[in-house]
Amino acid sequence: MPETKNHHSQLSKVTFAGLLITMGIVFGDIGTSPLYVVKAIISGADKFDQLLVYGALSLVFWTLTLQTTLKYVIITLRADNHGEGGIFALFALMKKKSTWAATLTMIGGSALLADGVITPSITVSSSIEGLRMINPQIPVIPVVLFIISALFFVQQFGTKFIGKSFGPIMVIWFGMLAVLGFTQIITYPEILNAVNPVYAFNFLTQYPKGFILLGAVFLCTTGAEALYSDLGHCGIKNIRISWIFVKLALLLNYFGQGAWLMNHPQPVEDLNPFYSIMPSWFLFPGILISTAAAVIASQALITGSYTLISEAVSMNFWPKIKVLHPTTIKGQVYIPFVNWLLWVSVCFVVLFFQESSNMEAAYGLSITITMMMTSLLLLHYLYQKNVHFTFLIILGVLFGSIETSFLIANLHKFANGGWFSIALACAFLLIMLGWFFGRRIKNRHISFSNINKYLHLFEDLSKDKTIPQIATNLVYIIKANELHQIESKIMYSIFNKQPKRAQTYWLLHVDTVGEPDTFSYEVNQFIPGTLIRIDFHLGFKIEPRINLYFKEVLKDLVASGEIKLNSSYESLKKHHFPADFLFVNLDRVMTQDYKLSPWETMIMGLHAFARLFSINDVKALGLDSSSVIEEKVPISVERPLNRKIQRVE
Repeated sequence: MPETKNHHSQLSKVTFAGLLITMGIVFGDIGTSPLYVVKAIISGADKFDQLLVYGALSLVFWTLTLQTTLKYVIITLRADNHGEGGIFALFALMKKKSTWAATLTMIGGSALLADGVITPSITVSSSIEGLRMINPQIPVIPVVLFIISALFFVQQFGTKFIGKSFGPIMVIWFGMLAVLGFTQIITYPEILNAVNPVYAFNFLTQYPKGFILLGAVFLCTTGAEALYSDLGHCGIKNIRISWIFVKLALLLNYFGQGAWLMNHPQPVEDLNPFYSIMPSWFLFPGILISTAAAVIASQALITGSYTLISEAVSMNFWPKIKVLHPTTIKGQVYIPFVNWLLWVSVCFVVLFFQESSNMEAAYGLSITITMMMTSLLLLHYLYQKNVHFTFLIILGVLFGSIETSFLIANLHKFANGGWFSIALACAFLLIMLGWFFGRRIKNRHISFSNINKYLHLFEDLSKDKTIPQIATNLVYIIKANELHQIESKIMYSIFNKQPKRAQTYWLLHVDTVGEPDTFSYEVNQFIPGTLIRIDFHLGFKIEPRINLYFKEVLKDLVASGEIKLNSSYESLKKHHFPADFLFVNLDRVMTQDYKLSPWETMIMGLHAFARLFSINDVKALGLDSSSVIEEKVPISVERPLNRKIQRVE
């Protein structure tokens, strides 16, 4: 599509506007980490000394360098799917989409969704808690809940207007980080020696529980996955160039907090070094800017969750749910179910954990799992791209060691709050597993027929005046990927269940492809004017609004003279009435009498649970419900009788 090509060509260019947008969209999560990282490290330490400060800062520096810069900014961003990034886009890049790769994708996606619950909670709470330095009696929780509730409430109206200010605000935020950090570093320039990796090694090996504190250090890179997920919004060059400024600002602030700690070797308990480095006259403006940055970071996570779910739906990892477009901005969606689920979850986190210091225990564990899944999928993708095996071994050992260390360190948080993010991720994962593998089980028991054997039946039925015509045009959504195949149940619906005579039979097939923005169709007329198949080839970023696309295809076919859309009824035809259309939607359900393995039975139970959140195909495909009839058809998995039934006289 020209629009898509222009969109990606614009993203490939480095512009001031592109860099500004990148600041507002991509770096909200990782950019607000200074609010709580150093505080989390200090509060978890047994004693305060130089090794604690220097070692922790050294780990932060090398984590941002190896994990964020090398893995994500330099390597992972290259694995773009026609400009799109993220774990689902990475899976779509696979030439061979194995079951284990799909499972890794679902695990990573579920953990990333869970992270979307914790991030707004801890970020907004950390920013508002700064008000206690002005007035210790300020009720933080009500303020946090108000901000979070307002943020989720406005999602249904779109963020077009406030979104324009995100970039400039984040530039101010990063500028503030850099200036505040620099003013402290010049008072203790020796703190820059912490870039020496020896301090990191000594911290892990000599400081009491130093390895466990690695879990707090990990918080500095939790937003790295967002760099990859938001690739399609900003482009690789804009992300890489703006990261130079962002990383510098982050490091200056981290080292500035370290310098302040060295100048105040006995800091007050529960004091946040982030706010301590602010001059007293700047404290209130600093808190306001921090809150604005926290809201932007939360907005980025919310928007990312919408994108993640919409991609999962299109790739059949998640049940079909209602997706709305609150604005005219390309790609901006609003998913009511996800929005209110996140709102309830975030509010629960705030009320349950109360303090950001308590939330730190719940934060990090799930995103570590996502990063590990991304690494495994990335290595598999690079292997398919014939990257030299030695290079893959080096990458695997390097990032495997780093992320395994972070995972082990974060596992110590499990009892103190990490269980919540894991429980949330498991809930999302069960829905994905049930939906994905449940569809596989159902599809495995769908039988197909060669449509060429039935062409004469279609011709005869369409001309049989003894059967009332149900519609001029009868439309079925089919699942057969092969051109000359059709589900046996559709044949049963047309010829056996209740013969359905129509002038033209349309078979519509939706093919979701690995490329994000593919938007094309093919037409095959098995019987010209009587039996026509249309294949829609849609990228995983394209919504399956089949009713709208079908109308466009009909216009093309009429314009080319391939079909005529006049009413088949004589009284209406002479008045040039258009032809009528009727869609038949088949709801495939498992019968009670089936034989499945225990594993399959469990999966089908999860699938049935996932269906509770799903909308039907009529809504999912954007069909006009007034012109649709629905039929339930059984998917039979025959269970053989143990013995022959006897007839009695």
